[in-house]
Amino acid sequence: MEINLGKLAFDIDFHPSDNLVATGLIDGDLNLYRYSADNTNSDPVRVLEVHAHTESCRAARFINGGRALLTGSPDFSILATDVESGSTIARLDNAHEAAINRLINLTESTVASGDDDGCIKVWDTRERSCCNSFEAHEDYISDITFSSDAMKLLATSGDGTLSDCNLRRNKVQAQSEFSEDELLSVVLMKNGRKVVCGSQTGILLLYSWGCFKDCSDRFVDLSSNSIDTMLKLDEDRIITGSENGMINLVGILPNRIRCGCFGPRVKPIVPNLNFLIVDFVISCLQFLQLIWPSYFLFSLTIVCAGTSLHFRMLPNFYLVCGS
Repeated sequence: MEINLGKLAFDIDFHPSDNLVATGLIDGDLNLYRYSADNTNSDPVRVLEVHAHTESCRAARFINGGRALLTGSPDFSILATDVESGSTIARLDNAHEAAINRLINLTESTVASGDDDGCIKVWDTRERSCCNSFEAHEDYISDITFSSDAMKLLATSGDGTLSDCNLRRNKVQAQSEFSEDELLSVVLMKNGRKVVCGSQTGILLLYSWGCFKDCSDRFVDLSSNSIDTMLKLDEDRIITGSENGMINLVGILPNRIRCGCFGPRVKPIVPNLNFLIVDFVISCLQFLQLIWPSYFLFSLTIVCAGTSLHFRMLPNFYLVCGS
């Protein structure tokens, strides 16, 4: 399946329980599509179109169990939109003093946002107010992840550092040394013991929890292209998306490329290097028992690339081969 959005997409997010995918577009529009998880030959249907912002819609996230959509924009505002009706629930004008670049869910009632000046804010969606603010970086916030056990935010930035923001103490507790490279993405691995950061030059930097001054390991053989986004498949493997359109399955400790399973060898996901893979989500994971004692993993992969969303059902043969 493929959706021609007609405009450059900056972000996508999936409904937590329904077959809905939201897209934030360069012209400030928020679109919502319904897709079929059972029939990949059927075309997704647009069920909602809202002009959410006066400038581009850089971030989009479902909140409140999927009943609302939260969007952020360079117009400094955060908008909450009702998923059923498309009506505005609330708008926070001047939520940041710079362009909003990132939104993530923390708990059922809190979200975090990051802007182009390196500021991170935590919002209470019930009170519609800011409950934490961190002047964490000197450049744009590229990605944020949340450790619920430690109640900490880990953020990467264009200034080349990783920050550790303590929500209980409302302070930046630690920050890494300058890595001489923009850090673009971050995930928690190994049950919270390792933090993996993707960089502009395609190197993965691994940090040990609590020791964020300098990385403990580097994976330099992945790609010469920037690692713009990462998704944790399990505690030992991540999926990376790069500016050249390649999506790789990567093992962490031991570090190795498990499978370069999606990308230009099938069909160029990104036809132009100016179009970056903005985000991707592996959903509908299911294991099918084969006649031998192994499993065959099928994943419905939906990739946001340029002006299109690509829906693909592909097998990951590395599981069958036992590698």
